[in-house]
Amino acid sequence: MSDTKTGQCLCGSIKITATADMEHFGACHCAMCRKWSGGPFMEVQCDDGIEIVGEENVTIYNSSEWAERGFCKNCGTHLFYRVKGNPKHYVSIGLFADSIDPVLTEQVFIDRKPSGYSFEQKTKNYTEQEIFDMFAGD
Repeated sequence: MSDTKTGQCLCGSIKITATADMEHFGACHCAMCRKWSGGPFMEVQCDDGIEIVGEENVTIYNSSEWAERGFCKNCGTHLFYRVKGNPKHYVSIGLFADSIDPVLTEQVFIDRKPSGYSFEQKTKNYTEQEIFDMFAGD
């Protein structure tokens, strides 16, 4: 079920309105996400894009040849991850923390997850290669 929610960065200079299935979220265990967020990146997939108020405060970091990450240039809040040339945004679940109570249903780069943590929920799990194959089909 799609829902529209508005969240914001830590300092409030960026507000993001996203339409997505806010009942579910995913976790990415790739090395870049773990380095970027200090653990798995917890995200809500927004297929139809997002609306950003305060876009002048968003800094885009080209993290690879095919992907980029957005963060607040003032407070450093991680906002989203996206594949270049693709309208999908994977928005940080923390932006909406006070207004949703989702369930973890998907983990990506599961073959890159360190052994030092695990989640008890049963989820769909995708390896690094499975994710690259999915993005190649978009």
